[in-house]
Amino acid sequence: MTTNKAGFTPAFTMMELIFVIVVIGILSAIAIPRLAASRDDAVLVKVKSQVSAIRSGIAMQKNKNLLEGTTPFIPANLDSVTSYNANDQRLFNYADGNTSNILEYPIYSKKNHDGSWVKTAANAYSVQISNSAVAFDYNATSGIFDCDHSTQNCKDLTQ
Repeated sequence: MTTNKAGFTPAFTMMELIFVIVVIGILSAIAIPRLAASRDDAVLVKVKSQVSAIRSGIAMQKNKNLLEGTTPFIPANLDSVTSYNANDQRLFNYADGNTSNILEYPIYSKKNHDGSWVKTAANAYSVQISNSAVAFDYNATSGIFDCDHSTQNCKDLTQ
């Protein structure tokens, strides 16, 4: 170590160290809430794109059945899952070589995780967003996959 003219080794004073710690504390107090908000936004965008992909897959199956002359044109079901509210189910996918799949790659069900889907009934699904579940229903007569637009989370996912 080098010494200065007075014979002391140069070092940080206690005031300088406290100042640095205070500055780091202020920066982290500002940054952490912003990072949490961007994670919530990322989950929302992910689920919004999944809803769009599911709706596009339904329309694609309808058009495929129409071109092939297969009735009914609108898919009767979105997958072959029969155990509801269970983890690791292949949602929106039949695993039949992509002949009747809504999605080419399934969404695997997972209960109570932000951004995760679960099948709740024959043509009913639920997705977890911001610690609340958004229920989606599939109408096999009209081919509509939608949620209750009176809730803000549903509006955020479908508009």
